[in-house]
Amino acid sequence: MTFDFLTFAARGLVDLPWWGYVVVTLALTHVTIAAVTIYLHRGQAHRGLDLHPAVAHFFRFWLWLTTGMVTKEWVAIHRKHHAKVETADDPHSPQTRGIRKVLFEGTELYRAEARVAETLEKYGHGTPDDWVERNVYTGHAMLGIATMLIVDFVCFGAIGITIWAVQMMWIPITAAGIINGLGHYWGYRNFACNDASTNIVPWGILIGGEELHNNHHAYGTSAKLSSRWYEVDIGWMYIRILQSLKLADVRRIAPQIRFDRSKMVPDLATLHAIITHRYAVATSYARSLKQTCATEFATLRARHPGPVDLPSLRRVKRWLAADASALPAAEHARIERTLATSKVLEQVYAMRQDLAQLWSRSTESSEQLLARLQDWCRRAEASGIGPLAQFAAQLKRYA
Repeated sequence: MTFDFLTFAARGLVDLPWWGYVVVTLALTHVTIAAVTIYLHRGQAHRGLDLHPAVAHFFRFWLWLTTGMVTKEWVAIHRKHHAKVETADDPHSPQTRGIRKVLFEGTELYRAEARVAETLEKYGHGTPDDWVERNVYTGHAMLGIATMLIVDFVCFGAIGITIWAVQMMWIPITAAGIINGLGHYWGYRNFACNDASTNIVPWGILIGGEELHNNHHAYGTSAKLSSRWYEVDIGWMYIRILQSLKLADVRRIAPQIRFDRSKMVPDLATLHAIITHRYAVATSYARSLKQTCATEFATLRARHPGPVDLPSLRRVKRWLAADASALPAAEHARIERTLATSKVLEQVYAMRQDLAQLWSRSTESSEQLLARLQDWCRRAEASGIGPLAQFAAQLKRYA
C-alpha cells in the first residue's frame, strides 16, 4: 500500500462531510471561547473561581495554540480596562477611541497595550509564572499558532487550513472586537454602572456568556454573568459542571437582591444592601421616575404653546440613572437648562444625586450614612411626588 500525498493533503487523517467540518470548527472555536471566559476572565482576571491545576493548564495550553495570548498580558489589560473604564487610559473603550477603531482594530489595541511594561507590572500580578510560562508560552506565540496549523492540516487536510484561519480570527473578532466594542456601545442595560457597558443579547452562548457585559461590570468579581431569569450564561453552566466534578471552586457570585416587606424604617442592613446593589438601585430609580418626567414634559408643553427646548425622555432617564460625576461635562449645562424649567424635574434630579451620596461618601461612618438614608426617605415621602414616595417605601425594604 503506497502513501498518496495528494489524497492526504486533500483529506487529512479525518474525512468528514461538509457539515462535519462546520461542526468541528464551531466546537474548536467554542473551546477557545470557554478558555477565555472561564480561565482568563472569570478565573485569572477577577478571581471569581479557582480551577484545578490540570484544567487551568489545559486552558493555558489551548490558548497558546489558538491565540498565542499570554495570561499576564490579557489579565493586565483587562484589569486596566476596569480601573480606567471609558477614560483616555482605557485600552479599548469605543467611547474614547470610536466604535470603528475598537470593532475592527481591537487586536492592534491589545498588542499596543501589551507592550506597556507599566501596565503589566501594575495590573498583571498573581498570574502564572512557572517554567512553562516563562520559557514556552511567553515569547513563543508563533510556535503555538504554527503547531495548531500543523495539527489542523494533518487531521483535515487542505480544509484544515480554513479551520485554522477561522480559529485565528475568532477571538480578535468576538472578544477584541464585539465584546470590547459593541459591549460598550450597543445593547440593553440591567444596571446603571458608571460606564457605557451593555448586554448585547440575553443569550450568552456564542461568546460563552460574555455577551452579558453590563452584568459583568455591575458585579465584576462574580463567576456568574447572568442576572435575569431569561438570561443564559453558558460559561456558568460549564463552571457548574467543573464544580460538580471537583475541578472548580466558585469563590464569588453576584448577591441577590432581597426585600423585607415588614420593614418600615431603614437600618444598617438596608444601607449595606443599597450600597452593594447601588447600580440596581440607580436603574430602579430612573425607571420609577420616568413617568413622572413624561407627565411633567406634557405639562410644560401645554403651558407653552410654542416650541419648548426639552431633551428626549430617554436622555432624561439616562441622567437619572447615572451619578452626576459619571456624566460628560457637556451634559451638565443641558441638565441645568432643563431643570430650570420645572421644580418637579429639579427635585427629582436633586433627590437622585442625594441618593448617590450613600455610596460615594467613603469618609463617613455607617451611622452617618444611615442617618442620610433615613432623611432621604422622609423627604421623598413628603415630596408630594407619588412615584418618588413609592420608590422610598421600596428602598426601605432592602434587606
